[in-house]
Amino acid sequence: MAQKFKIKKGDQVVVTTGRDKGRRGQVMQVLREENRVLVQGCNMVKRHTRPTQASPGGIINKEAPLHISNVAHIDPDSGSATRVGYEVKDGKKVRIARRSGKALD
Repeated sequence: MAQKFKIKKGDQVVVTTGRDKGRRGQVMQVLREENRVLVQGCNMVKRHTRPTQASPGGIINKEAPLHISNVAHIDPDSGSATRVGYEVKDGKKVRIARRSGKALD
């Protein structure tokens, strides 16, 4: 069964480890079965594609998935990495940044 994560599509994250450490981007896709996320502009790889009727082929740069433990949310106040918690406000469960206490949604 797939796990639930605190990182969702559209969130602003920073890469914490690897060759793209410190790079920031937006989450394009969350792969729950593989515990991975696709971050815009991070972990770029070259893909050799053959020509089809739709595309001319050649070498294409595209994003490869990162493990979800290697990215962290960006705090809305300070702009640095933060953990995520939950609070109930007006009967709704809201994600908050642990560093500043501000809502992430």
